[in-house]
Amino acid sequence: MSGLLNWILWLPVIGMIAILFVPKDKKDLIRTFGVVTTSITFLLTLVLYAKFNTSIGGMQPEFLIKVPWIEQFNIFYSLGVDGISLPMVVLTGLLFLICTVSSWSVDKQVKSYYVLLLMLQSSVFGVFFALDFFLFYVYWEVMLLPMFFLIGIWGGENREYAAIKFFLYTFFGSIIMLVGIIALYYATGKGVDSFNILALQGGHFTKEVVTLFGTEFSFEKLFFWAMFLGFAIKVPVFPFHTWLPHAHVQAPTAVSVILAGVLLKMGTYGFLRIAFPIFPMASVEYSTVIAVLGCISVLYGAFCAMAQSDVKKLVAYSSVSHMGFVMMGMAAMTVQGMNGAVLQMFNHGTSTAMMFLMIGVIYERSHHRWIVKPDGSKGYGGLYSHMPKYSIIFIIGMFASLGLPGLSGFISEALIFLGIFNRFTTITVFAVLGLLLGAAYLLWMFKRMFFGEASAEVKSYPDMSIREVGYMIPLCVAVIVFGIYPSPILNVMKASVAQLLDLLGKFS
Repeated sequence: MSGLLNWILWLPVIGMIAILFVPKDKKDLIRTFGVVTTSITFLLTLVLYAKFNTSIGGMQPEFLIKVPWIEQFNIFYSLGVDGISLPMVVLTGLLFLICTVSSWSVDKQVKSYYVLLLMLQSSVFGVFFALDFFLFYVYWEVMLLPMFFLIGIWGGENREYAAIKFFLYTFFGSIIMLVGIIALYYATGKGVDSFNILALQGGHFTKEVVTLFGTEFSFEKLFFWAMFLGFAIKVPVFPFHTWLPHAHVQAPTAVSVILAGVLLKMGTYGFLRIAFPIFPMASVEYSTVIAVLGCISVLYGAFCAMAQSDVKKLVAYSSVSHMGFVMMGMAAMTVQGMNGAVLQMFNHGTSTAMMFLMIGVIYERSHHRWIVKPDGSKGYGGLYSHMPKYSIIFIIGMFASLGLPGLSGFISEALIFLGIFNRFTTITVFAVLGLLLGAAYLLWMFKRMFFGEASAEVKSYPDMSIREVGYMIPLCVAVIVFGIYPSPILNVMKASVAQLLDLLGKFS
Protein backbone atom coordinates (compact mmCIF):
# COMPACT_ATOMS: atom_id res chain seq x y z
CA MET A 1 0.00 0.00 0.00
CA SER A 2 3.03 2.32 0.08
CA GLY A 3 2.25 3.51 -3.44
CA LEU A 4 -1.24 4.76 -2.50
CA LEU A 5 -0.01 8.19 -1.41
CA ASN A 6 1.89 8.53 -4.69
CA TRP A 7 -1.26 7.74 -6.67
CA ILE A 8 -3.33 10.28 -4.73
CA LEU A 9 -0.60 12.92 -5.10
CA TRP A 10 0.24 12.38 -8.77
CA LEU A 11 -3.09 11.37 -10.32
CA PRO A 12 -4.21 15.02 -10.62
CA VAL A 13 -0.90 15.74 -12.39
CA ILE A 14 -1.55 12.84 -14.80
CA GLY A 15 -5.04 14.23 -15.46
CA MET A 16 -3.58 17.69 -15.95
CA ILE A 17 -1.09 16.40 -18.54
CA ALA A 18 -3.85 14.46 -20.31
CA ILE A 19 -5.97 17.63 -20.58
CA LEU A 20 -3.01 19.48 -22.14
CA PHE A 21 -3.24 17.12 -25.13
CA VAL A 22 -6.98 17.70 -25.63
CA PRO A 23 -7.85 20.41 -28.20
CA LYS A 24 -9.14 23.50 -26.41
CA ASP A 25 -12.41 23.51 -28.39
CA LYS A 26 -13.35 20.06 -26.96
CA LYS A 27 -14.71 21.66 -23.81
CA ASP A 28 -16.98 18.82 -22.69
CA LEU A 29 -14.13 16.32 -23.06
CA ILE A 30 -11.87 18.55 -20.95
CA ARG A 31 -14.55 18.84 -18.27
CA THR A 32 -15.06 15.07 -18.34
CA PHE A 33 -11.32 14.47 -17.90
CA GLY A 34 -11.37 16.80 -14.90
CA VAL A 35 -14.36 15.11 -13.26
CA VAL A 36 -13.04 11.58 -13.89
CA THR A 37 -9.60 12.48 -12.49
CA THR A 38 -10.98 14.02 -9.30
CA SER A 39 -13.51 11.16 -8.92
CA ILE A 40 -10.80 8.49 -8.99
CA THR A 41 -8.62 10.59 -6.66
CA PHE A 42 -11.46 10.92 -4.16
CA LEU A 43 -12.08 7.16 -4.27
CA LEU A 44 -8.39 6.60 -3.52
CA THR A 45 -8.65 8.90 -0.46
CA LEU A 46 -11.56 6.72 0.73
CA VAL A 47 -9.39 3.62 0.23
CA LEU A 48 -6.70 5.34 2.33
CA TYR A 49 -9.31 6.03 5.02
CA ALA A 50 -10.50 2.39 4.95
CA LYS A 51 -6.91 1.08 5.31
CA PHE A 52 -6.03 3.51 8.12
CA ASN A 53 -5.10 1.99 11.51
CA THR A 54 -6.77 4.21 14.14
CA SER A 55 -4.70 2.75 16.99
CA ILE A 56 -1.42 4.22 15.69
CA GLY A 57 -0.69 7.74 16.89
CA GLY A 58 2.18 8.57 14.58
CA MET A 59 2.64 8.15 10.84
CA GLN A 60 1.15 4.98 9.38
CA PRO A 61 4.17 2.72 8.65
CA GLU A 62 2.62 0.96 5.66
CA PHE A 63 2.10 4.25 3.80
CA LEU A 64 5.48 5.86 4.44
CA ILE A 65 7.58 6.79 1.41
CA LYS A 66 11.15 8.08 1.62
CA VAL A 67 13.32 8.39 -1.48
CA PRO A 68 16.54 10.47 -1.81
CA TRP A 69 15.86 13.61 -3.85
CA ILE A 70 18.69 16.18 -3.48
CA GLU A 71 21.19 14.02 -1.64
CA GLN A 72 23.89 16.68 -1.37
CA PHE A 73 21.66 18.63 1.06
CA ASN A 74 19.90 15.62 2.65
CA ILE A 75 16.59 16.48 1.00
CA PHE A 76 14.19 13.57 0.58
CA TYR A 77 10.95 12.92 -1.28
CA SER A 78 9.25 11.86 1.96
CA LEU A 79 5.50 11.29 2.33
CA GLY A 80 3.31 10.03 5.14
CA VAL A 81 -0.17 10.28 6.66
CA ASP A 82 -1.49 10.29 10.23
CA GLY A 83 -4.75 11.03 12.01
CA ILE A 84 -4.32 14.80 11.73
CA SER A 85 -3.63 14.87 7.99
CA LEU A 86 -6.10 12.14 6.88
CA PRO A 87 -9.32 14.14 7.48
CA MET A 88 -7.83 16.98 5.43
CA VAL A 89 -6.84 14.58 2.63
CA VAL A 90 -10.38 13.15 2.39
CA LEU A 91 -11.87 16.66 2.53
CA THR A 92 -9.54 17.80 -0.26
CA GLY A 93 -10.56 14.85 -2.44
CA LEU A 94 -14.27 15.52 -1.86
CA LEU A 95 -14.20 19.27 -2.42
CA PHE A 96 -12.12 19.13 -5.60
CA LEU A 97 -14.52 16.54 -7.06
CA ILE A 98 -17.48 18.78 -6.25
CA CYS A 99 -15.66 21.81 -7.66
CA THR A 100 -14.89 20.15 -10.99
CA VAL A 101 -18.58 19.20 -11.33
CA SER A 102 -19.82 22.64 -10.25
CA SER A 103 -17.41 24.27 -12.75
CA TRP A 104 -19.15 22.63 -15.72
CA SER A 105 -20.75 25.99 -16.53
CA VAL A 106 -17.36 27.75 -16.75
CA ASP A 107 -16.91 28.66 -20.40
CA LYS A 108 -13.85 30.93 -20.36
CA GLN A 109 -10.53 29.23 -21.23
CA VAL A 110 -11.87 25.88 -20.01
CA LYS A 111 -8.65 24.00 -20.72
CA SER A 112 -6.45 26.33 -18.67
CA TYR A 113 -9.03 26.42 -15.87
CA TYR A 114 -9.09 22.65 -15.36
CA VAL A 115 -5.32 22.34 -15.72
CA LEU A 116 -4.81 24.89 -12.94
CA LEU A 117 -7.49 23.29 -10.77
CA LEU A 118 -5.79 19.88 -10.95
CA MET A 119 -2.38 21.46 -10.36
CA LEU A 120 -3.82 23.10 -7.25
CA GLN A 121 -5.23 19.78 -5.99
CA SER A 122 -1.88 18.02 -6.31
CA SER A 123 -0.04 20.80 -4.46
CA VAL A 124 -2.58 20.76 -1.61
CA PHE A 125 -2.16 16.99 -1.24
CA GLY A 126 1.60 17.57 -1.21
CA VAL A 127 1.32 19.93 1.78
CA PHE A 128 -0.70 17.38 3.76
CA PHE A 129 1.58 14.43 2.86
CA ALA A 130 5.06 16.00 3.00
CA LEU A 131 7.38 14.88 5.81
CA ASP A 132 10.45 16.68 4.46
CA PHE A 133 10.53 20.38 5.30
CA PHE A 134 11.97 21.36 1.94
CA LEU A 135 9.32 19.32 0.11
CA PHE A 136 6.62 20.84 2.32
CA TYR A 137 7.82 24.33 1.42
CA VAL A 138 7.91 23.52 -2.30
CA TYR A 139 4.28 22.41 -2.28
CA TRP A 140 3.32 25.33 -0.03
CA GLU A 141 4.73 27.74 -2.61
CA VAL A 142 3.59 25.90 -5.76
CA MET A 143 0.02 26.19 -4.50
CA LEU A 144 0.24 29.99 -4.89
CA LEU A 145 0.65 29.83 -8.67
CA PRO A 146 -2.65 28.17 -9.68
CA MET A 147 -4.54 30.19 -7.05
CA PHE A 148 -3.07 33.44 -8.37
CA PHE A 149 -4.14 32.71 -11.94
CA LEU A 150 -7.53 31.20 -11.02
CA ILE A 151 -8.44 34.39 -9.17
CA GLY A 152 -6.68 36.75 -11.59
CA ILE A 153 -8.20 35.33 -14.80
CA TRP A 154 -11.62 33.91 -13.82
CA GLY A 155 -12.44 36.28 -10.95
CA GLY A 156 -14.69 39.35 -10.73
CA GLU A 157 -14.15 42.98 -11.66
CA ASN A 158 -11.29 43.61 -9.22
CA ARG A 159 -9.70 40.21 -9.73
CA GLU A 160 -6.19 41.49 -10.44
CA TYR A 161 -6.06 43.46 -7.19
CA ALA A 162 -7.40 40.49 -5.18
CA ALA A 163 -4.98 38.04 -6.82
CA ILE A 164 -1.94 40.26 -6.24
CA LYS A 165 -2.93 40.97 -2.62
CA PHE A 166 -3.44 37.25 -1.96
CA PHE A 167 -0.07 36.41 -3.51
CA LEU A 168 1.91 39.13 -1.73
CA TYR A 169 0.42 38.42 1.70
CA THR A 170 0.98 34.68 1.50
CA PHE A 171 4.38 35.01 -0.14
CA PHE A 172 5.54 37.39 2.60
CA GLY A 173 4.58 34.81 5.25
CA SER A 174 6.29 32.09 3.24
CA ILE A 175 9.56 34.04 3.07
CA ILE A 176 9.61 34.44 6.87
CA MET A 177 8.89 30.72 7.18
CA LEU A 178 11.75 29.95 4.77
CA VAL A 179 14.15 31.83 7.04
CA GLY A 180 13.05 29.52 9.86
CA ILE A 181 13.58 26.43 7.69
CA ILE A 182 17.12 27.55 6.80
CA ALA A 183 17.86 28.30 10.47
CA LEU A 184 16.70 24.81 11.44
CA TYR A 185 18.92 23.32 8.73
CA TYR A 186 22.02 24.98 10.19
CA ALA A 187 20.97 24.45 13.82
CA THR A 188 20.88 20.70 13.23
CA GLY A 189 24.37 20.71 11.71
CA LYS A 190 23.15 20.12 8.14
CA GLY A 191 22.79 16.44 9.02
CA VAL A 192 20.77 13.68 7.42
CA ASP A 193 17.63 14.70 9.34
CA SER A 194 17.97 18.47 8.92
CA PHE A 195 14.79 18.66 6.83
CA ASN A 196 13.05 15.67 8.43
CA ILE A 197 9.88 17.08 10.04
CA LEU A 198 9.45 14.06 12.32
CA ALA A 199 13.08 14.09 13.50
CA LEU A 200 12.92 17.84 14.23
CA GLN A 201 9.96 17.36 16.58
CA GLY A 202 10.32 16.95 20.31
CA GLY A 203 11.77 20.23 21.60
CA HIS A 204 15.39 19.84 20.52
CA PHE A 205 15.95 23.62 20.35
CA THR A 206 14.81 24.78 23.79
CA LYS A 207 18.37 25.68 24.90
CA GLU A 208 19.63 26.99 21.56
CA VAL A 209 20.37 30.69 21.16
CA VAL A 210 20.85 32.81 18.08
CA THR A 211 22.59 36.19 17.80
CA LEU A 212 20.92 38.95 15.82
CA PHE A 213 22.21 42.55 15.68
CA GLY A 214 24.60 41.74 18.53
CA THR A 215 21.82 40.49 20.81
CA GLU A 216 21.15 36.91 21.84
CA PHE A 217 17.65 35.52 21.38
CA SER A 218 16.10 32.18 22.23
CA PHE A 219 16.23 30.15 19.01
CA GLU A 220 12.99 28.36 19.85
CA LYS A 221 10.98 31.51 20.59
CA LEU A 222 12.32 33.51 17.66
CA PHE A 223 11.66 30.87 15.03
CA PHE A 224 8.35 29.84 16.55
CA TRP A 225 7.18 33.34 15.65
CA ALA A 226 8.65 32.96 12.15
CA MET A 227 6.54 29.83 11.66
CA PHE A 228 3.59 31.47 13.39
CA LEU A 229 3.57 34.37 10.93
CA GLY A 230 3.70 32.08 7.89
CA PHE A 231 0.82 29.95 9.12
CA ALA A 232 -1.24 32.76 10.71
CA ILE A 233 -1.45 34.64 7.41
CA LYS A 234 -2.81 31.51 5.73
CA VAL A 235 -5.45 30.81 8.43
CA PRO A 236 -5.95 33.90 8.44
CA VAL A 237 -5.70 35.18 12.03
CA PHE A 238 -6.48 38.81 12.92
CA PRO A 239 -4.75 41.13 11.98
CA PHE A 240 -3.38 39.19 8.98
CA HIS A 241 -6.82 38.55 7.47
CA THR A 242 -7.33 41.50 5.13
CA TRP A 243 -6.45 39.58 1.95
CA LEU A 244 -9.24 37.03 2.51
CA PRO A 245 -12.46 39.01 1.83
CA HIS A 246 -11.01 40.42 -1.42
CA ALA A 247 -9.86 36.99 -2.60
CA HIS A 248 -13.20 35.37 -1.77
CA VAL A 249 -15.39 38.03 -3.35
CA GLN A 250 -13.40 38.16 -6.58
CA ALA A 251 -12.67 34.43 -6.94
CA PRO A 252 -14.92 32.19 -9.05
CA THR A 253 -17.22 29.93 -7.01
CA ALA A 254 -15.10 26.77 -7.13
CA VAL A 255 -11.98 28.66 -6.11
CA SER A 256 -13.80 30.26 -3.15
CA VAL A 257 -14.84 26.75 -2.08
CA ILE A 258 -11.24 25.49 -2.24
CA LEU A 259 -9.92 28.61 -0.53
CA ALA A 260 -12.31 28.38 2.43
CA GLY A 261 -12.64 24.61 2.53
CA VAL A 262 -9.01 23.54 2.20
CA LEU A 263 -6.43 26.32 1.88
CA LEU A 264 -7.25 28.05 5.17
CA LYS A 265 -6.82 24.67 6.88
CA MET A 266 -3.25 24.49 5.58
CA GLY A 267 -2.42 27.24 8.08
CA THR A 268 -3.87 25.45 11.12
CA TYR A 269 -2.40 22.17 9.85
CA GLY A 270 1.01 23.89 9.78
CA PHE A 271 0.65 24.72 13.47
CA LEU A 272 -0.25 21.11 14.33
CA ARG A 273 2.41 19.48 12.12
CA ILE A 274 5.30 21.94 12.47
CA ALA A 275 5.07 24.88 14.89
CA PHE A 276 3.68 23.03 17.92
CA PRO A 277 5.74 19.80 17.78
CA ILE A 278 9.05 21.40 16.69
CA PHE A 279 8.81 24.34 19.12
CA PRO A 280 6.70 22.90 21.98
CA MET A 281 8.09 25.09 24.75
CA ALA A 282 7.34 28.31 22.86
CA SER A 283 3.94 26.95 21.81
CA VAL A 284 2.95 26.36 25.44
CA GLU A 285 4.40 29.69 26.58
CA TYR A 286 2.56 31.69 23.92
CA SER A 287 -0.68 29.68 23.94
CA THR A 288 -2.47 32.56 25.69
CA VAL A 289 -1.48 34.92 22.87
CA ILE A 290 -2.79 32.41 20.32
CA ALA A 291 -6.07 32.06 22.24
CA VAL A 292 -6.51 35.85 22.47
CA LEU A 293 -5.86 36.30 18.73
CA GLY A 294 -8.32 33.47 18.05
CA CYS A 295 -10.97 35.16 20.20
CA ILE A 296 -10.40 38.52 18.47
CA SER A 297 -10.78 36.76 15.10
CA VAL A 298 -14.06 35.21 16.26
CA LEU A 299 -15.57 38.54 17.33
CA TYR A 300 -14.03 40.76 14.64
CA GLY A 301 -15.04 38.36 11.85
CA ALA A 302 -18.60 38.18 13.22
CA PHE A 303 -19.01 41.96 13.52
CA CYS A 304 -17.63 42.48 10.00
CA ALA A 305 -19.94 39.80 8.62
CA MET A 306 -22.93 41.54 10.18
CA ALA A 307 -22.07 44.77 8.35
CA GLN A 308 -21.96 43.24 4.85
CA SER A 309 -24.47 43.77 2.05
CA ASP A 310 -22.59 41.39 -0.28
CA VAL A 311 -23.58 37.86 0.73
CA LYS A 312 -20.27 36.39 -0.45
CA LYS A 313 -18.25 38.85 1.62
CA LEU A 314 -20.48 38.02 4.59
CA VAL A 315 -19.59 34.32 4.32
CA ALA A 316 -15.92 35.25 3.81
CA TYR A 317 -15.84 37.14 7.11
CA SER A 318 -17.70 34.25 8.77
CA SER A 319 -14.70 32.09 7.81
CA VAL A 320 -12.40 34.44 9.73
CA SER A 321 -14.69 34.00 12.72
CA HIS A 322 -14.93 30.22 12.48
CA MET A 323 -11.19 29.75 12.00
CA GLY A 324 -10.76 31.78 15.20
CA PHE A 325 -12.50 28.92 17.03
CA VAL A 326 -9.94 26.50 15.56
CA MET A 327 -7.08 28.66 16.88
CA MET A 328 -8.70 28.74 20.33
CA GLY A 329 -9.13 24.96 20.37
CA MET A 330 -5.48 24.45 19.47
CA ALA A 331 -4.34 26.99 22.07
CA ALA A 332 -6.24 25.12 24.80
CA MET A 333 -3.86 22.16 24.40
CA THR A 334 -6.42 19.81 25.96
CA VAL A 335 -7.88 16.60 24.55
CA GLN A 336 -11.33 18.09 23.92
CA GLY A 337 -9.99 21.40 22.59
CA MET A 338 -7.49 19.87 20.17
CA ASN A 339 -9.94 17.23 18.91
CA GLY A 340 -12.55 19.95 18.49
CA ALA A 341 -10.09 22.09 16.52
CA VAL A 342 -9.21 19.30 14.06
CA LEU A 343 -12.89 18.33 13.75
CA GLN A 344 -13.81 21.98 13.16
CA MET A 345 -11.22 22.13 10.37
CA PHE A 346 -13.12 19.35 8.60
CA ASN A 347 -16.64 20.53 9.46
CA HIS A 348 -15.97 24.14 8.49
CA GLY A 349 -14.70 22.84 5.15
CA THR A 350 -18.02 21.15 4.38
CA SER A 351 -20.43 23.80 5.72
CA THR A 352 -18.62 26.81 4.22
CA ALA A 353 -18.23 24.96 0.92
CA MET A 354 -22.01 24.57 0.90
CA MET A 355 -22.51 28.28 1.49
CA PHE A 356 -20.14 29.38 -1.28
CA LEU A 357 -21.57 26.87 -3.74
CA MET A 358 -25.11 28.08 -3.03
CA ILE A 359 -24.01 31.70 -3.49
CA GLY A 360 -22.50 30.62 -6.83
CA VAL A 361 -25.80 29.03 -7.87
CA ILE A 362 -27.80 32.22 -7.24
CA TYR A 363 -25.07 34.38 -8.80
CA GLU A 364 -25.36 32.44 -12.08
CA ARG A 365 -29.02 33.47 -12.18
CA SER A 366 -28.88 37.02 -10.84
CA HIS A 367 -25.30 38.10 -11.78
CA HIS A 368 -25.03 39.95 -8.48
CA ARG A 369 -24.55 39.06 -4.80
CA TRP A 370 -26.27 42.00 -3.11
CA ILE A 371 -28.50 41.34 -0.11
CA VAL A 372 -29.23 45.05 -0.31
CA LYS A 373 -28.11 46.85 -3.47
CA PRO A 374 -25.97 50.02 -3.26
CA ASP A 375 -29.04 52.13 -4.18
CA GLY A 376 -30.90 50.75 -1.14
CA SER A 377 -33.24 48.42 -3.03
CA LYS A 378 -33.62 44.72 -2.23
CA GLY A 379 -31.11 42.48 -3.95
CA TYR A 380 -33.06 39.32 -3.33
CA GLY A 381 -36.21 38.52 -1.38
CA GLY A 382 -38.87 35.85 -1.64
CA LEU A 383 -36.43 33.13 -2.69
CA TYR A 384 -38.03 30.61 -0.31
CA SER A 385 -41.40 30.65 -2.05
CA HIS A 386 -39.95 30.68 -5.56
CA MET A 387 -36.90 28.35 -5.25
CA PRO A 388 -37.83 25.66 -2.67
CA LYS A 389 -35.01 23.18 -3.51
CA TYR A 390 -32.45 25.95 -3.34
CA SER A 391 -33.89 27.21 -0.05
CA ILE A 392 -33.87 23.82 1.70
CA ILE A 393 -30.22 23.11 0.81
CA PHE A 394 -29.24 26.66 1.76
CA ILE A 395 -30.94 26.21 5.16
CA ILE A 396 -28.94 23.02 5.83
CA GLY A 397 -25.64 24.74 5.03
CA MET A 398 -26.55 27.87 6.99
CA PHE A 399 -27.59 26.02 10.15
CA ALA A 400 -24.49 23.81 9.95
CA SER A 401 -22.36 26.97 9.78
CA LEU A 402 -24.38 28.49 12.62
CA GLY A 403 -23.69 25.48 14.86
CA LEU A 404 -27.22 24.13 15.29
CA PRO A 405 -27.33 20.93 17.40
CA GLY A 406 -27.70 17.90 15.14
CA LEU A 407 -25.46 19.40 12.45
CA SER A 408 -21.68 19.14 12.19
CA GLY A 409 -20.69 22.63 13.34
CA PHE A 410 -22.23 22.13 16.79
CA ILE A 411 -20.12 19.10 17.75
CA SER A 412 -16.75 20.68 16.94
CA GLU A 413 -17.57 24.03 18.55
CA ALA A 414 -18.90 22.30 21.67
CA LEU A 415 -15.67 20.29 22.00
CA ILE A 416 -13.61 23.46 21.61
CA PHE A 417 -15.52 25.21 24.41
CA LEU A 418 -15.30 22.13 26.65
CA GLY A 419 -11.54 22.07 26.09
CA ILE A 420 -10.83 25.76 26.54
CA PHE A 421 -13.14 26.70 29.44
CA ASN A 422 -10.95 25.60 32.36
CA ARG A 423 -7.77 27.12 30.94
CA PHE A 424 -9.09 30.36 29.39
CA THR A 425 -12.40 31.05 31.14
CA THR A 426 -12.55 34.77 30.37
CA ILE A 427 -11.66 34.24 26.71
CA THR A 428 -14.36 31.55 26.51
CA VAL A 429 -17.02 33.97 27.78
CA PHE A 430 -16.12 36.52 25.11
CA ALA A 431 -15.92 33.84 22.39
CA VAL A 432 -19.45 32.65 23.21
CA LEU A 433 -20.63 36.06 21.98
CA GLY A 434 -19.23 35.02 18.59
CA LEU A 435 -21.77 32.19 18.47
CA LEU A 436 -24.59 34.62 19.21
CA LEU A 437 -23.35 37.08 16.58
CA GLY A 438 -23.00 34.20 14.09
CA ALA A 439 -26.63 33.29 14.57
CA ALA A 440 -27.59 36.97 14.23
CA TYR A 441 -25.84 37.72 10.92
CA LEU A 442 -26.82 34.41 9.29
CA LEU A 443 -30.50 34.60 10.28
CA TRP A 444 -30.68 38.29 9.34
CA MET A 445 -29.18 37.44 5.96
CA PHE A 446 -31.67 34.59 5.51
CA LYS A 447 -34.63 36.81 6.42
CA ARG A 448 -33.70 39.45 3.85
CA MET A 449 -32.90 36.97 1.07
CA PHE A 450 -35.61 34.34 1.42
CA PHE A 451 -38.66 35.96 3.03
CA GLY A 452 -40.95 38.66 1.72
CA GLU A 453 -42.47 39.22 -1.69
CA ALA A 454 -40.49 37.95 -4.68
CA SER A 455 -39.70 40.59 -7.28
CA ALA A 456 -40.24 40.04 -10.99
CA GLU A 457 -36.49 39.49 -11.33
CA VAL A 458 -36.46 36.80 -8.62
CA LYS A 459 -39.48 35.10 -10.20
CA SER A 460 -37.47 34.67 -13.40
CA TYR A 461 -34.81 32.55 -11.62
CA PRO A 462 -35.12 28.79 -12.25
CA ASP A 463 -34.74 26.47 -9.26
CA MET A 464 -31.67 24.25 -8.89
CA SER A 465 -30.94 21.80 -11.73
CA ILE A 466 -30.32 18.07 -11.24
CA ARG A 467 -26.57 18.65 -11.61
CA GLU A 468 -26.58 21.38 -8.97
CA VAL A 469 -28.62 19.32 -6.52
CA GLY A 470 -26.39 16.31 -7.26
CA TYR A 471 -23.12 17.95 -6.27
CA MET A 472 -24.70 19.43 -3.12
CA ILE A 473 -26.03 16.10 -1.79
CA PRO A 474 -22.64 14.75 -0.53
CA LEU A 475 -22.10 17.93 1.50
CA CYS A 476 -25.65 17.81 2.90
CA VAL A 477 -25.07 14.21 3.93
CA ALA A 478 -21.70 15.09 5.50
CA VAL A 479 -22.99 17.95 7.69
CA ILE A 480 -25.97 15.87 8.89
CA VAL A 481 -24.17 12.53 9.43
CA PHE A 482 -21.13 14.03 11.17
CA GLY A 483 -23.43 16.22 13.23
CA ILE A 484 -25.18 13.14 14.63
CA TYR A 485 -22.27 10.69 14.56
CA PRO A 486 -18.80 12.33 14.45
CA SER A 487 -16.95 9.18 15.53
CA PRO A 488 -15.67 8.27 12.02
CA ILE A 489 -13.52 11.42 12.10
CA LEU A 490 -12.79 11.54 15.84
CA ASN A 491 -11.62 7.91 15.91
CA VAL A 492 -9.12 8.62 13.14
CA MET A 493 -7.56 11.65 14.79
CA LYS A 494 -7.63 10.74 18.51
CA ALA A 495 -4.36 8.76 18.68
CA SER A 496 -2.39 11.38 16.71
CA VAL A 497 -3.84 14.24 18.75
CA ALA A 498 -3.04 12.38 21.98
CA GLN A 499 0.57 11.94 20.85
CA LEU A 500 0.90 15.68 20.12
CA LEU A 501 -0.64 16.55 23.50
CA ASP A 502 1.78 14.21 25.29
CA LEU A 503 4.67 16.11 23.70
CA LEU A 504 3.23 19.52 24.61
CA GLY A 505 2.46 18.26 28.13
CA LYS A 506 6.18 17.77 28.83
CA PHE A 507 6.67 21.55 28.49
CA SER A 508 3.55 22.73 30.32
